[in-house]
Amino acid sequence: MAIGFAAQLVDGALGMAFGVIASTLMVGALGVAPARASSAVHLVEMFTTAASGISHILHRNVDWKLFRRLVIPGVIGGVTGAYLLSISGDAARPFVMIYLTGIGLYLLFRAFGIPPERREPKVVAPLGLVGGFLDAAGGGGWGPVVTSNLLIQGANPRLTIGTVNTAEFVLTTVISITFVLTLGWQAFTQATVGVLIGGVAAAPLGALLVKRVQPRLLLGVVGAVLTLTSAWSVWQALT
Repeated sequence: MAIGFAAQLVDGALGMAFGVIASTLMVGALGVAPARASSAVHLVEMFTTAASGISHILHRNVDWKLFRRLVIPGVIGGVTGAYLLSISGDAARPFVMIYLTGIGLYLLFRAFGIPPERREPKVVAPLGLVGGFLDAAGGGGWGPVVTSNLLIQGANPRLTIGTVNTAEFVLTTVISITFVLTLGWQAFTQATVGVLIGGVAAAPLGALLVKRVQPRLLLGVVGAVLTLTSAWSVWQALT
């Protein structure tokens, strides 16, 4: 429950990192097998993203135009990634993590230097497609890929985080259904239930935080979390 609470609090406030935090702690602290932890995270996210999305909607953190541009390509990429998981997931992950480490450092530079000029992002559908594919095939990636790249394009941090979190509910539900149809319900263990309870409890707090925190600080924290989690994934892949 503590793992789910911590992971969702970060994810709800920053639009990323639930998967990497929950999976790492489930494997390292609870001894859950990696494959089972990955599938369990997607099942849990189906519920936590629903609670998080509702909270963001109530706090008016959602840009519905951006939501529509993200959801359809995200679902297409997610279903494709779920079907191709066995042959495509792990090979590309280290390269994606190296790329995201660089993006995180750039966001940190922008947060403490000259922030990006506020403007409507132009590259949206390709981000949804790639983010959805990587999330299903690589065990995570929707938040880091989509949120970070939208912020680099100058999107509003509060609305970006709220919209990406809300769109993730649709994506995760489709991916979870795909996994359940192909793998069954064996991932729904006692540890999964605990992470689910903690995650749902933390969801409203994340939406409240993102509404209250200053955009420049949000940008900096997103950059720090993205850099640390991506660099850790690169280190694990190389060792």
